[in-house]
Amino acid sequence: MNPQGTGLLLLSGGQSRRMGAAKHALAHPAGGSWGGRLVEVFEAVFPGAPIQILGDPLPDRPDLAVLEDPREGPAKALRTWAALEAPAVRRWWVVACDQVRWTPSSLQAWDHRAEAADPRTRHWVVAQHGGRLQPLGGWLPAALRPAVAGSTTRSLTALTESLPHLVLSCDGPEWMDVDTPEERRAFEDES
Repeated sequence: MNPQGTGLLLLSGGQSRRMGAAKHALAHPAGGSWGGRLVEVFEAVFPGAPIQILGDPLPDRPDLAVLEDPREGPAKALRTWAALEAPAVRRWWVVACDQVRWTPSSLQAWDHRAEAADPRTRHWVVAQHGGRLQPLGGWLPAALRPAVAGSTTRSLTALTESLPHLVLSCDGPEWMDVDTPEERRAFEDES
């Protein structure tokens, strides 16, 4: 295992009922799809690092392999993913396609902050944003994959709280999910 390794796990299998279309394939104002933009941000900070897509393929990145999502919510998706073989890295940036405000500089700052808070990579480093726990966008150690795979919790928050985790207060816009057409319009207006 590369002791410095970081991988990307991008969740793209949401049903997007409120949005009316698949979020991962929506056009990002910076170019490409929402999912493709997150891959681009990750690759700018971690060139050549492993990338896994959990859910649906990205229209602008057909080169990336896709893992099957059982479509029963993010906790079940993570449990399914954790039971599979994965590239050998220290940790995974687990992010959802509706976290569309990430930039290379905000990801790099979050990486440095998480590394400083958990240098031995023993905790799922997650954000506390707007009074809510935000596991997606957090850093999940590869060492916790067996515990994730063996979990029976149905809620992502319960899954996070059942594992060793570290909560860091975060206030940046990158933590704001875009879940509704109104939030999408607001995001596009600010871009």
